[in-house]
Amino acid sequence: MEEPRYYDIRHVSGVSTHIDVENGRIDSAGSSFYDVALLRVLGKKGWGLVIIENFSGKTKKDIEGFIREAMRYASVTEEEVILGDAPSGLLDVPKTENNPADVSLEEKCDLLRAIESSARIDGIVSTRAGYVEGSSTVYFTDSCGNEYSYPVCRSGYGINAIAGRNGNMQAARESERTIAGLNMYHKEHKGLEAAERALKLLDATPAKGGIMNAVLDQELAGVFAHEAVGHASEGDLVKEGVSVLKGCIGEKIGDSALSVTDDPTLHEFGFMPLDAEGVKPKKTAIIKNGVLNSYIHNRQTLALIGDGDAGHARAEGGAVPQVRMSNTFIENGDSTYDEIVAECRNGVLLKGSRGGQVDPGRGVFQFNAEYGYVIENGELAGMIRDVSLSGDILKTMHNIVLCGNDLRLNQGYCGKGGQSVPVTDGSPHVLLRDAVVGGQGV
Repeated sequence: MEEPRYYDIRHVSGVSTHIDVENGRIDSAGSSFYDVALLRVLGKKGWGLVIIENFSGKTKKDIEGFIREAMRYASVTEEEVILGDAPSGLLDVPKTENNPADVSLEEKCDLLRAIESSARIDGIVSTRAGYVEGSSTVYFTDSCGNEYSYPVCRSGYGINAIAGRNGNMQAARESERTIAGLNMYHKEHKGLEAAERALKLLDATPAKGGIMNAVLDQELAGVFAHEAVGHASEGDLVKEGVSVLKGCIGEKIGDSALSVTDDPTLHEFGFMPLDAEGVKPKKTAIIKNGVLNSYIHNRQTLALIGDGDAGHARAEGGAVPQVRMSNTFIENGDSTYDEIVAECRNGVLLKGSRGGQVDPGRGVFQFNAEYGYVIENGELAGMIRDVSLSGDILKTMHNIVLCGNDLRLNQGYCGKGGQSVPVTDGSPHVLLRDAVVGGQGV
């Protein structure tokens, strides 16, 4: 039988734990176990794939059988695949303090309930807190002789508080996720912060929409960096012609104040010691001083598109690697927060994120802020709610004219192609000229 041009195996095994607390009561708690691998072989033209459950303990003879099976699948593929060259290697995994795996489920429940109970103050009508932990060992090997293994534990909590008065309901949320160990100790203040903000939103004024100057906080500007810039720079979207950044390498696509980076080497929630194709990750400057510098790639899109770095392939256990971001952020500038608000003069400060949507092919986006403040004569005035930001990606990048010196990163998950992976995004405060702000009136 024909031999594969290349093959690799990515095996992920571990334990996933979750706890949910609602209104003072533990709603659910439990763990699940996973032990799954994806075997890819590259036949005469394209990939053949086999998902192997309970991979631990499989023998060399078993694997040879799976390779033959995958080659049969590869023999019917018609897309010709070429892999770009990229250095293989494993980054050091940081040591973990307070390893969640060493803490009992009962103690984790007590810690989460303490955070949730701190949000149950007068005026709060509902609270819900959740904890998720995934402790995995990842093993990678390929036909080139590369072989790596590393452990990683990602965990974090979130707390939602809903305030109500006379039929007006307002919600606020706090969350933290990390690879550094159990992070629920002494975090009762996070529940209280969510509750107090939800209460303040009851008295906030619905925003008036229009075109105005806007200061974006680190979270909302980070969402723009991830959703609008990061996804548009992914090599598979560029290849498919559904990215507004296609064909723009070397072009001035933003103000000189704007630089955007994806850095999987940072010890943040999106840290990757090894990408899903065995490539050693490295920092990639997507935009440098307003000029599109690089796309992000897996080995296949690197060979097809060029102009960037491989090492950005990611996958859930047993799933096909996709081009994905890791830790994506707008680089610091040299302005202070006070200078940015003063330079805004009249407009709005938009804070936090309640999601939204982006179309990287058409180059448009719409994000909902959690809340904001009116800015009058360079100073904060009243609090506003029900406010959003929308616009054209390229025009927005030209209109980001000031970047602060207070970069902050936020952790979360990114969904794409049916898979969800841990990521971080972030930014300093930025000043956006002529922002399209949505509200209840114009």
